[in-house]
This record gives sequence, C-alpha cells and structure tokens, in this order.
Amino acid sequence: MARAFILVLDSFGIGAAPDAEKFGDVGADTFGHIAEWCAAGNVAEDRPTPGPIRIPNMVALGLGKAAELATGKIHPGTEYSGDITGYYAACAERSFGKDTPSGHWEMAGLPVEFDWGYFQQGFPSFPDKLIDDLIAETGIPGVLGNKAASGTVIIDELGDEHVASGKPIVYTSSDSVFQIAAHEEHFGLERLYEICEVTRKLVDEYEIGRVIARPFLGQDGDYARTGNRRDYATPPHGDTLLDVMAAAGREVISVGKIADIFAHRGLTKKVKANGLDGLFDLSLECQKTAKSGSLTFVNFVDFDQTFGHRRNVAGYANALEYFDERLPEFLENMQADDLVILTADHGCDPTWPGSDHTREFIPFVAYGPQFQTGSGGRRDSFADIGQTIAKHIGIPPLAEGKSA
Repeated sequence: MARAFILVLDSFGIGAAPDAEKFGDVGADTFGHIAEWCAAGNVAEDRPTPGPIRIPNMVALGLGKAAELATGKIHPGTEYSGDITGYYAACAERSFGKDTPSGHWEMAGLPVEFDWGYFQQGFPSFPDKLIDDLIAETGIPGVLGNKAASGTVIIDELGDEHVASGKPIVYTSSDSVFQIAAHEEHFGLERLYEICEVTRKLVDEYEIGRVIARPFLGQDGDYARTGNRRDYATPPHGDTLLDVMAAAGREVISVGKIADIFAHRGLTKKVKANGLDGLFDLSLECQKTAKSGSLTFVNFVDFDQTFGHRRNVAGYANALEYFDERLPEFLENMQADDLVILTADHGCDPTWPGSDHTREFIPFVAYGPQFQTGSGGRRDSFADIGQTIAKHIGIPPLAEGKSA
C-alpha cells in the first residue's frame, strides 16, 4: 500500500485570500513579501548575504507556480524554465478563522465553519470569573499579564516579577487562545502543564480553541522560551483524516505539535523535536520506518512562532532556504508509491503590521514518483489536501474536499 507524508511549513501563506478584506489582510503575502525583501538586496544578521531567495528544489516542484496562481505574480527567485516535477495548486480556506486548529482540521477534511470564542485585546483580557476560578482550582498566588501580547515580549517584561512572585504570566492574541508562560525551574514544568490542564476545562464555556503552555528559562531579565511548549486543544467537532485512518487500522505518525492540534485523536505514534533541524531529522527517521499505508504528519512550527509572529523577514527567508536545501534528502528516500505534500495552515506575513496570522492562500505542492504533475489551479478548500491523501492511500473518502 502507498504511504503519504504531509509537511506543514507553519504559516507559509502565498498571497491574500479572496476574503482577506474581512480580516484586514488585503495585500498580505507571506512568500511574496519575503521574496521581494531578499531581491531588494536587504541583509540582516539572520541572512547576511544579499540576493534573491534561493529555494530551487521547491520551485522545481511547483511552489513558484502555486504562488503565481494565488497572486498573478512571478516572485523574484522563483523564475523557472524547466519542467515542473510536482503537482501544484493554491488553496483558499473555508473555515471562519485564520488560526492553527482551523487550518489543520480543514486540511484533514474538517472545515471549521463556526466562530471560536475570543478574549478581548485590551487589559484585562480575561473575565474576572475565569481568573478567579483558575486561582481557586490551582492554588496559584495570582496571575501576571492578563492582556494580548507577544510571547517573547511579555516574558521580557514580566519574567523577573514572575520569578519573584510565583505568579504565572497569562496572555492571549487575536487567535482563540489562552497562553500561560512560566519558568521551567522556578515554577516547574510539570506544574505548568497541570495548570494548563485545569485551564483547558475552564475555557470550554468560552469556546476557546487552545490553551498553550509556554515554558521558558533564563535569569535576570534574559529569558528565552524552550522547546517544551504544549498545546491543549479542544477536540475536533467531527471526523478528520486521522480518525478515518484510525478506523481503517492504519498507522498515523505525528511529528511536532500535530498531536496537540488534533487533541491526540486518531494517532498511533507521537514524536517531538526542537528546532527546524531537529524536526527535519526526525521526519527523515520516520520516513525510514513508516509502514505501508501510513500517514506521517509533520508541523514545522518555527516558520510561524520564531519568524512570522516576530516579523523576522530575514530569519524566515533563511529558514526557507534551509528547508529547501534539505528537501532532496527526503525526496531521494521516497518509495515508488509514496506521496509527499508541502503545505501550510495560514499565513503570517513578516512584513505585515502587528504580530498575528494573515488570511492567505496556502500552497498545495505534491510530489510522488508515480503521482501526477502540473497545475491543479485555485482550489476552494484546504480539505482537498486530505481528500487527496485518502484517495492515494486507499481509505474511505472524507466528507469534504476534492482530490487532486
């Protein structure tokens, strides 16, 4: 039986979606703006050598063509005169939000066509009752923050007070999320996880998508988040590709935060690593051992959390070039009936105002030694990705989506 792999370049949008106006994102273009920044000769510490973005392997598979479908533009660094070796399309999102669970669930055949609950952006962000209940049920001495904020900025702002007081830092964003930051040593990693589990139950009445544990280390104002992040997501509201595979007795491997996004449902194996290099190494290991008829689902979170949200154009470009440089390692080890899909879950344009996600098309770039090549055009749902996987590996069709 055939095998399938989904490699999610978290936040790698390829141009404003048709409904971007609803989100204030008209003109957003994660890929295009990164390519333009590089071609303009800009340099920074994360990318000290000027010149067009260098991603020849993804371009050969059709990434540049997918972006052209979305925007009508040929981005600098994506010009290509050879034969495209993959299948490419640009997918618009049906889900109502531009958040991580919505993007992944829709990709797996389950659009989120309802509104999540959101916390207000000003101080205080969280209802008094929610905070009072959290303190009462966990015994913490109180909380710090209680506002919308960048995760790195708020630990710089409140890290010292957190260490001194023992009060965790709580904050939100424009996503449906309650985030809790705490020092791994002074507060305790397991204690942070326990508090997040309590919080997950408390936020259900507010219809919040995720609670996120954000551990960090450091001292005296010099703090950095660690790789021990953990997401506590509400379960999907219906069956996803993962559930259908589980019902068919197939192997489903989660690499990175995929398990957290799907509330650990429909999985047979869960593995994690830190950093882009660690996740790529682990993906290669899973590729070697994945069983016939299996799905390996990988999320490369650094594109989003380290570069997109932090509006680090140079770092994002450098990460794309690193990923592209290593991609041949994966392609060369594919079996004859394997299929790999490169995609994203939303945009996070590092040139855009603020620090939030952007409503964009995502790439649907597929390659398999025996899979079709050429254009799939613009597609009206991320669910086409999951339906393509279902057809390829021979499981019952999903409720939503059209296969390539």
